[in-house]
Formats: sequence, structure tokens, C-alpha cells
Amino acid sequence: MATDFYESLGVAKTASAEEIQRAYRKLARQYHPDVNSDPGAEERFKEISEAYQVLSDPEQRTKYDRFGADFRRVPDDFDERVYAGAGGRGGGRVRRTRPGPGFGGGSEGFEGVDIEDLLGGFFRSRGAGGPIAGADQEAELELTVEEAYPGGRRHLSIAGAGERGYDIDIPAGVLDGQRIRLAGQGGRASGNAAPGDLYLVVRIKPHPRYRLSGRDLTVELPVSPWEAALGATVPVVTPGGEVKVRVVPGSSTGRRLRLRGEGLPNPKGKPGDLYAEVRVMVPKKLGKRERELFEQLAAVSDFDPRRT
Repeated sequence: MATDFYESLGVAKTASAEEIQRAYRKLARQYHPDVNSDPGAEERFKEISEAYQVLSDPEQRTKYDRFGADFRRVPDDFDERVYAGAGGRGGGRVRRTRPGPGFGGGSEGFEGVDIEDLLGGFFRSRGAGGPIAGADQEAELELTVEEAYPGGRRHLSIAGAGERGYDIDIPAGVLDGQRIRLAGQGGRASGNAAPGDLYLVVRIKPHPRYRLSGRDLTVELPVSPWEAALGATVPVVTPGGEVKVRVVPGSSTGRRLRLRGEGLPNPKGKPGDLYAEVRVMVPKKLGKRERELFEQLAAVSDFDPRRT
């Protein structure tokens, strides 16, 4: 039997809950003893079931990722012991980070403690009392599209045992789910072992104007009926500033106009594109002359949008 639960399910360690569930369902259908009479099918089914049971539980998965095969020997109150051992100065996890003005902001984190002293028997059984490397940690870094677009060097604060501040380089065009590594800023180690790393996992917040798909951006482009019918060059606001787009004559609502390279930048390659999605708008109230002109148009035009 494989000792790595991720290998058992055939997924990466970064797999989402949905990917883990899909992998389990596929393998379960393949190896369930009711449908597979192979002598090894039952053992394989037990293996993938155990892997899914652990990896589908967020708390168990976190513990497994931190401690590997020994995760079941870690006491349930491990984080509380870490908290107590730190003098009540911080929790055992790094949580969400919300930058404020200029990317500054706060989150809850922790200062490391001497884990060997807290759980000496457990860790001595793993390393005979030798140095223990610090655990890697993660925190979510929430950014708006406007913040992700230019990137830049920013100061980030994470609250815990005192205020912990970091100067970080956010790549221009950073993507949702991308991880920024802060080497040596994770959990503290015992002895002379190396500390863990802190990974900031970027989460791009939903935006009222922009829809993001990878590096491509989509934005609604309001146009008047005459601009849509006759064509026009109109401004569109992007995270990088205002640009002009040409509305093709005869454009209806839903038509997508592509602006190459105006999506999120890519320091290592091709930038994304911006799609301006036409939305034809009509006046809520018509002036006298406007009404006359629309009535004249209605009288002479044979256009029927329901027949087109």
C-alpha cells in the first residue's frame, strides 16, 4: 500500500477539494469489490478510501500535510498546546491577510515555540531528540484587481506574538491561487534546524466591474443605440488606465471587442487580453426632439430584432 495519500488518489498536494473528490469517485468505481473481482482490488479500495477520508477533512488534511505519516499521533489539542506554550501569544495557524491602504493590513498568525518541549515524547520518537525543521505555513492574501495589476513592493503586517511586518514583492499581474514565498518566515525550528517558509496564497476578490479568467479581463461597455448602429470610438476604463476601443457598426448587446495585451500583465510572457462586452443602453426619458427622431426611425425602418 502507498504511504502517501496524495499518491494513492493520484492528485497533487495542491489539489482542491473538488479534484480530490473527483479522483476518489473515479477510483472507487474502478476498485470497488462489487465491480472488481481482482484479488488486489479490495486492498486498493481500502487504501483510496482511507486517503479520501483524511484528505476530504480539512483539519485532518492540514495535520497530515504538517506531520506526514505520523499525523494520527499528534494530539487533537496540538494547536492549543502551541498557543499555551507561547504564553497565549498566538494561535497555531496563519489565517487570512487583508491588506489595507497601500497593501498594509492585518491577519492572525503565530510566533513559533519550542515544539520539542511541548511534545517531547512524540517528536523524540521521530527524530531521537535531534533538531526539528520548522513547518511551512500559509496565509491568504486578498487583493483587488487594481492591486494585482501593477504589483509592486509592499509592506504587509501579520498580527500574532507582536506585530510581524514583511516587505514583499508582489509580481505584476499576480493570479488568483498564486503563492508568494517568504523564505524562513514560517514556523520556528528546534536546535539548529532551518525555519519553515511562509507562503502567501493570493485570492483576487470579486469585482463589480471586471470579470477575470486567468489573465484575461472582461468589462461591460455601455454604448448608445446610434453608437452601436453607426459605429464609434469610445473610451473604456481598464486597471491600467483609459484606452479607446472601436465599436464596429451594427454591434448588438453581447458583442465582444478584443483589446490585445490590455489584460493582466505577465512578467514572464504574454499578457492577457481585455474583452469589452457591448451593452446597448437607451435613454430612460426622451426629450421632445429625441422622441420625434425615434418615431421617424420607427416609421421608415423595416428592422425587426425578433426576426433577425
